This record gives sequence, structure tokens and C-alpha cells, in this order.
Amino acid sequence: MFAAWGHLVYRFRWAVLILSAMLMALSIFVTSAGGDLTSGGIIQTSESGRAAQLIKDELPRSNKTTFTLLFGSTTLTAADPAYKAAVTQALAGVRDDPRVQSVLTAYDPGPQASSLISKDQHRLIAVVSVKDDSAVAQKYYEALRAKVASKVLTVDATGYLAINHDFNKILESDLQRAELVSLPLALILLLLVFGTVLAAMLPLGVGMLAVVGGIAATFALSRSTDVSQYALNIVTLIGLGVAIDYSLFIVNRFREELARGQSVDDAIARSMATAGRAITFSGITVAIGLAGMFFYQGTFLASMGYAGALVVAIAVFYGLTFLPAVLSLLGPRVNSLRLAELWRRIRRQPVSTVERGPGLWHRLAVAVMDRPLVVLIPVLAFILLAGSPFLRLRLANGDVDMLPPSAESRVAYHTLLDQFPNQDQNQFQIVVHYTNGSDPLSAENVGGLYDLSRRIAAVPDVLRVQSVVDVDKSITKPQYALLYANRAGLAPELQEGVRQSVGKNIAVLTALSAKPISSDEARRQLADIRAIAAPPGAELLVTGFTAYDVDAISFILGKTPIAVAFVVLATYVVLFLLLGSVILPLKAVLMNFLSISASFGALVWIFQDGHLSSFLNFTPSSIDPTLPVIMFCIVFGLSMDYEVLLLSRMQEEYQRTGDNRYAVAEGLERIGRLITGAAAIMVGVFLAFALAEVVIIKAIGLGMAIAVAIDATLVRALVVPATMRLLGDLNWWAPRPLARLYHRLGLGESAPQRPAPRGPLGAAAEGD
Repeated sequence: MFAAWGHLVYRFRWAVLILSAMLMALSIFVTSAGGDLTSGGIIQTSESGRAAQLIKDELPRSNKTTFTLLFGSTTLTAADPAYKAAVTQALAGVRDDPRVQSVLTAYDPGPQASSLISKDQHRLIAVVSVKDDSAVAQKYYEALRAKVASKVLTVDATGYLAINHDFNKILESDLQRAELVSLPLALILLLLVFGTVLAAMLPLGVGMLAVVGGIAATFALSRSTDVSQYALNIVTLIGLGVAIDYSLFIVNRFREELARGQSVDDAIARSMATAGRAITFSGITVAIGLAGMFFYQGTFLASMGYAGALVVAIAVFYGLTFLPAVLSLLGPRVNSLRLAELWRRIRRQPVSTVERGPGLWHRLAVAVMDRPLVVLIPVLAFILLAGSPFLRLRLANGDVDMLPPSAESRVAYHTLLDQFPNQDQNQFQIVVHYTNGSDPLSAENVGGLYDLSRRIAAVPDVLRVQSVVDVDKSITKPQYALLYANRAGLAPELQEGVRQSVGKNIAVLTALSAKPISSDEARRQLADIRAIAAPPGAELLVTGFTAYDVDAISFILGKTPIAVAFVVLATYVVLFLLLGSVILPLKAVLMNFLSISASFGALVWIFQDGHLSSFLNFTPSSIDPTLPVIMFCIVFGLSMDYEVLLLSRMQEEYQRTGDNRYAVAEGLERIGRLITGAAAIMVGVFLAFALAEVVIIKAIGLGMAIAVAIDATLVRALVVPATMRLLGDLNWWAPRPLARLYHRLGLGESAPQRPAPRGPLGAAAEGD
């Protein structure tokens, strides 16, 4: 099938190139139109998500889209007339803007003055509320922020809109930096691998096509579902890596077939039948890994899985269409502009005619297979030791500290927490949902709310509770029932309190705590509050930042077993269809877990424990629960990428000779250099993303670079040949019914039987 496809592409090469150009033009058009990317959100099906939705549906807009302006002076205090005049002048532009709903400062009437002035009196807060939701407001936030400036006071911005804006801008900057670093680095490495300029340029061109197509697909996807703002970085990272890798293997196989005397047409067909088939199965395994994120519906992970799978599909598509069409036109010219020849001419050295013996990878495979256990045991021990820090993993949702330490919104946020009264307090919003349809402020329900409030206040380290039954400590339970029996006669401030916290079917109580949002103490408080029995006829739901944190972790941990099981099982099936063996797919899966465990250990050792934090410029913290999921899904697929390419070449040699040891050594010889070169390129691409300033992108880039480096060196070069030597011909075994099914499906590529070459390895094979 793949050989026939190669002949077809050769025959219609110009049509294929025109189609590729049209798709590229369409991708550029879609990319230029952009899309709406989100910063994530609440898991709607969780307890905290249901509570937040009830508040949104039944109460006035209590969570307005806002940003906070922080004014400061080293000499003036907020009470000085010059300070007030400077604040008034700086805010004039936003107060008059039609998109702004309100601007609140300590100088405005109301009880908020004390909380909007810092403890040292030198700083002041202004809270700007806009009329639109966050998605719309994000588009004009930068223009509003630019309107606020002062020659007398320093001005910094934080809050939801400001933090989200900084994430978007810095992620965009990270992406540009990664592209500027990774593309030239990839070109240099490709030149070293191929030794010719034209051959080196081709994988880079396919990589750029795949990235542009992937970004266009991501923007198109964002018009029908929520897509994370991190998706573009992930798409570029994956797209560059796999597209360059796949193209490298196809170009190399094409050159190899030409060197054997094949015509261009036959070389294309044979390249598609071998390398093309391998990258197709490899792309499927990478896409399967990314499909593991589909199980996390309700989070941004699902959209990242869709976007990642799309860019892998695009990379395979261009690898099977555009690339062979270009090779069909170039033919032997793909080997022009040889660097070695240019260097020899510069040095005026004659061309060497000395025949070369078995290469480094061949000799390495033989050495490993001579003493497999001596190699296998220490290497496995080292990898498991490297992965051991993962055992002390602590999960917590990422926060503003994922931004670089110099980011304006992060600096202002921490100043707000440190310098202003009560700003560091954590809030638990307890929603009492009356499922029986009764009035939340009936005499019976008011009594239940009163008792509930006192039980919540008794939870250790709860500072106080704010609610309609906590207006005044001197008011008793019966008096509250009488008070709310005549709501029309309530004082205006009490009526506003009822309006803000009581809906048709809900009443909201707010518990305040000084414990940090993601701390173990706050999580224990949440558990204690959720353990309190709800009033009769109602359910009790708790929301707030700690609840979001705990519910997100619980959701992800709950979905992970089925996601991992799907990825492993689907990958196993695909590898069987590729190799016709039931042993090799199992071995491949186990090899992948080795690479992943080492990268996960590094993730905890660096980003949680804080090693290299000063060098990499980040603040150590707990690991975001989405990070291990992203890492597993991407690394599992990419590690399987190399396993597929290596095993498919070994299978080709085994089918040709029937000698397992020779097949392992020759397969590693043929593909080992390419895997090393491909891995070096991929590590270079990933390390370019490790230069990112946003911590989660930095962690993904660095973690994946470590995983690929370990996978392409220790695992593929040492563990794979050692285990395949120990298993012998059992590597290629399958039960007869499955073997018959495999051959009936016709998925194997036949190769003519030829004896293995004589030599040290052939002689060793005779003794097996």
C-alpha cells in the first residue's frame, strides 16, 4: 500500500505540490484571522463548579471583571492632597471610558477606605470594573491600562485581567523566542546529520509547514470549543519535533535507496514502504498518547489533546505528500552541496577510498548483547533512581507565581498581599442550595443557616463567617427569624446584603481564613466544612480557590487511570499491527515508562524541590496537576516514536535474514545515528522552550528534553538491545491465530530473504 502510494506521488508530484501550496495558503489565512484562546476555568461538574454556577445564576454579578491598580510613593501618604490629586488625575481617563462600569478608591464614599490603603499609608488601591466579560475585556485591557499613568506616583496593575494579559503576552514572547532559537539550531544539527545543505533544508521546511498548519487548526478549533492559551506553544513544540524527525527518516531512506542504485521512482516507493510506513504508525502512536487528554473533558487538557493530535496528523500528511513530491523533483540532486566535499576542496584533500567496517552503533549493539545483564541492571537502577523524586510529588493549581518574578501583575499581587490589610485572606463560599424549593429566609431556614454559620465558625483557624445571619453578634437566632420575616422593612444596608448573598433557592455564607489557598491547612479546613451536615431540605456546596484547587486535583486523579489504560492498550494494538508480535509491544510500553519516570523525577527535583531555580529563574512550588498529564501524554507518544522507527528497521532486517542478533545490531546501526540526530534536534527544540518565562512551558520543555535524551541514549542504545538479546526469537512471536490475522491484514512489508553477512556478529549468531 505504501509503495503504491509512493509511485502515485511520484507520478503526480506537481499536483501534490500545488495541493500543498494551497493548504499552506489556507493555513496562513486562518492563522492571520486569529482565534479566541482561554486561560482555563472551573470544572463545571465538580462541587465547586456547581456552586459557582448557582451563584452566577441566582445572585447579582458579584464576580465582576476587574483589574486592580496599585499606586505608590516613597514620600507622600494617601492622606496628602498631592497624592489624592495625582490619583484623581491618573484615573480620569478610565473613569470616562464607556467600557468601564466603575472605579473604586479609598477616596470614594463607602466602608472600603481602610482596606484600600496600605499599612504604611504610602500605597493605595483602585479597583476598576468593566462592563464586559473577561473574554471581551481582555481585548481592550491593554488600552485601558495605557490610560493610567502618573508623574508623581508609581502605578502597577494586577487582578484577573492584568494577570491574564501578562500570561498571554509572555507566552507569545516565549513562543517567538523558542522559534528563533530552535529553527537555526535544528538546521545546524540537520547539516551534521546529512552532511548536505539541500537534504538538511527539507525537514526544516516540512517542520515549518506543520507548525503553520497546526496553529491554523488550533485557531479554527477555538471557534467551536474552549482552547487553552498554552496550546500554541504545545502545538509548535510537538509540530516542530515530530515533523523534523519524520522528514529526517524519509530523506535518509531516500538517499539510501538512491545509493543502492534505485531509480527515483523506485526510491520514493521504497522510502514510503519503509520509512513512510514507520512514520505513519509512529504518528498514530503519538496521536494516541495525546488522545489520553481527551478523557479530561471540562478542562483545557482536552483541547490541547485535540490541537496536538491535529498537528501530528498534519506532520504525517506533509511527510507522505509534500516531502516525497519534492524528493521526486530533486532526485539525486538531494545530495548536492555536500559539506564534506566543500571542506575537502577548501583543504585540497583527496577523496578517501578506504572501506569502512561496522559502525559505532553496530559495535555497541554487539558489545551490549555479549553481556546483556551487566549492562541492563545498572542502567535500570540509574533510571529508577532518577525517577524516585516523583514519589514525593505534591499537586496544586498554578497561580500568579508561574509568571516570571519581574512581571508587573505578579509583583503588584504580592505587594497587595503583603502591604494591605486582609488581602491575604482565603475565602470559602458555602452555598446552601434548597432543593425542596423553600424560601431561603423562611423562619425555619434562617434558624438552620444560623446553626450552620456557628458550626462553620467552629472549624479550626476560620477567622469569621460573613452572611445574613452574622450581621451583629448580639442578635439571637429567634431575632434573625423575626428580622427577615419583614424584608421590606429592612435597613438599606441589610437589604443590599440580602440581595448579594440570597437568591431564589440559595443562601451563601463566606468563611474567611488566613491559611494560604493551596496549603495543607486550607485543604483540611475545606474537608471539615464539607463534612458539616446541610440544613434540612438543602444541599451544601463549597466553592472558592481552595475548593477549585482540590476539586481539580481530584478530577484529574480520577480520570488518569482510564486515560493511561487507553493510551497503553491502544498503543499496544497499533504496535502489534506494525510488528506482528505480542512481545515487542509490551516491551516498548515498559521502555516508555522508564523514560517517563526519569523525566517525572526530574520535574519534581527541579520545579518542586527548587534545584536550579536561581539558574532557571523561577519560584519553586507544588506541581500543577495538569503538568504530569501533559508530560505523560506527549512523552509517551514521542518515546514510542523512536521505538517504532527502531523496531520497524529491526523487523525489516529480521524478515530479511531470520537472525535476531543480526537484526538488532544491523537495525541499530542503520537507525541509531538517525535516532541520535533526531533526538538531538528534538532535545534542542525542547530546550528552546525551556527558555520560556512561564513556568509550566519551561517545565514541559525541560522535562521533555530530559525524557527524549534518556530515551534515545540509555533506553534505545542500551536497554533495548540488551532486552532483545535476552528474549531472542521470542521478540517476534505471536500466537498462531494472531499471526494469521496479521498476515491476512497484509500490514507487514515483505522483504526478500537473504543470509546475514558473515563476520563477528554472524559467527556469534551461529552459537545462539
